[in-house]
Amino acid sequence: MFIVWELENSPHYASMAEAQRIAYVSDIGAQGLKPLFIAGSSVTTVFLDLSFASERWLRHTGRLAKNRGATETALSALSILFAVAGTCGLILLSVFDTLRHPRLHDGFLLLFMAGYVISAIFVCAEYQRLGVHFRQHRVLRFSFWIKLLFTLLEVALAVVFAVLTYTSRQNLGAVFEWVIALVFTFYILTFFVDLLPATRSAQQRTNDMYMHERQMGNPASGMDREPGYASHANGRLDEPKPLPDRAQNF
Repeated sequence: MFIVWELENSPHYASMAEAQRIAYVSDIGAQGLKPLFIAGSSVTTVFLDLSFASERWLRHTGRLAKNRGATETALSALSILFAVAGTCGLILLSVFDTLRHPRLHDGFLLLFMAGYVISAIFVCAEYQRLGVHFRQHRVLRFSFWIKLLFTLLEVALAVVFAVLTYTSRQNLGAVFEWVIALVFTFYILTFFVDLLPATRSAQQRTNDMYMHERQMGNPASGMDREPGYASHANGRLDEPKPLPDRAQNF
């Protein structure tokens, strides 16, 4: 969206303040790119929520490190709940644009930012507890610190953005809004790291099943056969070996 705005020679939209020279995301989204803004917001946040739900299911089934108690399960559920609230905020703010519905737009913007920040706090709390219980899984500690860093950075940027916007310094406010959008994108990508162990566990499970089938198809020789019978091959038993003629020894 920013590239399109630049390619159009940075037009001054009706939703922008008189002295504003840098467009907010919402300014561009309220114009000809509104369908793209709505579609992009919807797809991004819905798939993010699906990744939250997928992670919850994979932990429940043991494909990822399982929650060890009710507290961790509650933290996971709360993170999903507030992520859904943030999703509703982003989709609605893209529909009720800043040009035609400025008050609703600002309210949904607050819902979006607050929803995902609170969700990130609960995610960090859950990962901190998982890291304590599963110290052997370094990816949990790595993911925790990355998410904590993004959360603290996002909160700081959001505060600066709000102060600049409501003190009529729109140009700096617009810059911080674009930075917030970029940081949020990287926050979303961290969940790709969280789901990677599930693919490895699935491959390990497939390998274990393959080895089990091979062992069932080729049982160890000499263990379960009756005396006097040779090992079977190609699905049939060989003829019994003749016993030695004891009479010859006499």
